[in-house]
Amino acid sequence: MGDLFRSEEMALVQFFVQPEAAYHIVADLGEVGCVQFRDLNDEVNLFQRKFTSEVKRLNEMERQLRYIEAEIKNSEIPIQELSEMPKAPNPREIVNLEAHLEKTEQDIRKMSAAGATLKKEYIDCIHQKYVLLKSQAFFHQQEEALNSDYLPEELRHASQLGFIAGVANKDKLYPLERLLWRISRGNILLRQADIDELIEDPITGVETRKAAFIVFFQGENLANKILKICSGFKITIVNVPADAALRDGLVKGVAAEVLDLKMVISQTEDHRRRILVSVAKEIQSWIIIVYKMKAIYNTLNMFSQDISRKCLIAEGWVPKKDLVFVARALSEGFDSGGSSVASFYNVLDTQTTPPTFNRTNRFTQGFQNLIASYAFSSYRELNPALYTIITFPFLFAIMFGDLGHGVIVTCFGIWMVLSEKKIAAQKGKNEIFSIFFGGRYIILLMGIFSMYTGFIYNDVFSKSMNIFGTKWKVNGTNLKQSGISFFEDNDTLVSLVPLYSYAGSPYFAGLDPAWQSADNKIIFLNSFKMKLSIIFGVVHMAFGVCLSVVNFVHFKKYSHILLDFLPKILFFGFLFVYLVIMIFMKWGNYSAMNDYEIDTIHGSSCAPNVLIFFIGMMLFKAPTSNVPCEDYMYGGQQTLQRILVVLAVVCIPWMLLGVPIHEIMSRKKKPAPRVTRQNGHTSRAASITELETIPESSVLPSHEEEPLSDLMVHAGIHTIEFTLSTVSHTASYLRLWALSLAHAQLSDVLWDMVLRKALVTLSHPYTGGVAIYIIFFAWSSITVGILVLMEGLSAFLHTLRLHWVEFMTKFFEGQGYDFEPFSFKRLLEADEENARD
Repeated sequence: MGDLFRSEEMALVQFFVQPEAAYHIVADLGEVGCVQFRDLNDEVNLFQRKFTSEVKRLNEMERQLRYIEAEIKNSEIPIQELSEMPKAPNPREIVNLEAHLEKTEQDIRKMSAAGATLKKEYIDCIHQKYVLLKSQAFFHQQEEALNSDYLPEELRHASQLGFIAGVANKDKLYPLERLLWRISRGNILLRQADIDELIEDPITGVETRKAAFIVFFQGENLANKILKICSGFKITIVNVPADAALRDGLVKGVAAEVLDLKMVISQTEDHRRRILVSVAKEIQSWIIIVYKMKAIYNTLNMFSQDISRKCLIAEGWVPKKDLVFVARALSEGFDSGGSSVASFYNVLDTQTTPPTFNRTNRFTQGFQNLIASYAFSSYRELNPALYTIITFPFLFAIMFGDLGHGVIVTCFGIWMVLSEKKIAAQKGKNEIFSIFFGGRYIILLMGIFSMYTGFIYNDVFSKSMNIFGTKWKVNGTNLKQSGISFFEDNDTLVSLVPLYSYAGSPYFAGLDPAWQSADNKIIFLNSFKMKLSIIFGVVHMAFGVCLSVVNFVHFKKYSHILLDFLPKILFFGFLFVYLVIMIFMKWGNYSAMNDYEIDTIHGSSCAPNVLIFFIGMMLFKAPTSNVPCEDYMYGGQQTLQRILVVLAVVCIPWMLLGVPIHEIMSRKKKPAPRVTRQNGHTSRAASITELETIPESSVLPSHEEEPLSDLMVHAGIHTIEFTLSTVSHTASYLRLWALSLAHAQLSDVLWDMVLRKALVTLSHPYTGGVAIYIIFFAWSSITVGILVLMEGLSAFLHTLRLHWVEFMTKFFEGQGYDFEPFSFKRLLEADEENARD
């Protein structure tokens, strides 16, 4: 939990690596994922770096793998999943894979080209076959048409007609015939016949309905026009002999050729498929191997060389706890590379701000992502994710408090947690579901906390549970004497008045179930939840202000405790903590039972309005009350309130001038710094036995001295923002009250308008039984869709805002940047996300 408390200590490490062992060292570090390398060749062109040729070779292999993978998917061949992730091989072993991929690509391309050519020939033969089969009928129809009275005079007396035959898509024949009729002025004769078999288009590969046709005409000029039009329509022209005997012989030859081509195409496709099936078993492993090797060489291109060009130099950020893995990788790289000289590293003393790294697990990752979505913590700053684990689901549950809805959310979270390995293995997850899955533990806790608050609210799908027995007694006689009407039927609500109906002892836990049947329920809950939201908001913000002390102590800014924290917490306490105290005093000192007792000044009719009291306190106005009520809740309240307001105003210049004045005085006393460092840092060697003794001071975030004018401006902005935001942030927590009340009322309306109404009106024993299933389905669908999903999303977003704005701004700078180590797992996950996008 210490890693979650604040970011880990980082060390800037300088590596001195022998070229023979560099590849193996980087490969081992990529498996561990603990070093964020810095590019030491910023000014060097990518094409001029040392390992550019290796990257080019791997780019070509990556292109070949993409082509082979696409062919496998197009052939609908399943790709075998990996049981375990392969490691990066020795560079010498990649030669065999490179040759194998090149040969496989060539074989697939040759067979694909041959298959396309054979398929085109096969389709042409099919076209010729059907045209020849239909030609006999076409010529017979032509002879009949010559003797027809409808044929033009020129064609009827012609001794011989020319003809053009072909195959076209059926939907093109009608526009073709109309166009030919127009250009020939009716001097053509077109005959067509449908082809029963669906024929595959050689270009698109889609099976289409086609028809054979023949056009009879006269004259070479018209023949050329018909051929051009057929070419424009992309129609296949088939040569058909005019002699019937030749047509019969050609039909037999074409039929035999069709059978031969079909057999050859089948054999070619089978051979191609066998190659793809064998490749599909290994292609996932090859893709990962090539990807890892490419990542290794890209990382090696970030290394620089020493003057003698016999050693590679690298720099990178490493968590101090992981330096042992760095030492192990250097040792194993020395053994694997066969180098004669061992590689080593130095830990550099630097003033450069390190990246922020919070080590997480499956449970804490979701909460850390909530913080990272807003900003990354400054280096070694207090991490808000630790406290968010409890405060986030709790504030959500205040707005979403319903035991029934909480059970639904909890069951969904439990299902995702128990099935997380199975769900994580699915690569084609929906993007929205992936977001839900990433926050599965957040959803689980939100459901559990919602069940708790729903139990406290005594709200289950807008109904109550009478577990411990109500503490209200509804006596008809007493109600009539008080002038309040009461009826025995269940459709009439009653008013719960403590003077007449309260038994005098509180309900054991949570809200009394009698309030669910009261017509003044909203009035009671409105006041109760509004005050609770103010109390929780003030406690939450005060806790955030107090957390800033932890940062000041860690960074040894002890003066800021007196000059920054103390005026803030006093200003906040003098005004808003006092507001909370007045709420508790009102609850404790005033009771409805005292209105008709001796002490009437502490009855409900004399209970003050806390908001009016607070406004009067800020304006120095005395409250007005009715006789015999007292003006104040306790003696000396007016004097104390004025003192608190004056002290709160005094805290404002304290916040404004305290830090700048202290900074000015500190700079006057500080001697001029002596420059003893070169290139921004000094270095020292570190061995494995020294890893645990590296002080945190070896890496400190840089803080350049700000000009005094900028310091005063920042202090002014900070002071104005805090003093004004305390009012707006406190009011912002009223969203806890508003959303909780809205959620309860929506659930109540859905029950009364849908399910309850159906249960009352559907009294028929047959139709009512069927209808209740339909109505229950509608009620449950609306409950899940609106009350759980939409209301849950709304409460989630409001809770997120309360943490980002109202809570975290009290102590969180968020000026850091993320630690992005060289990690194969991280790179592969990012590549999969980009592929899905």
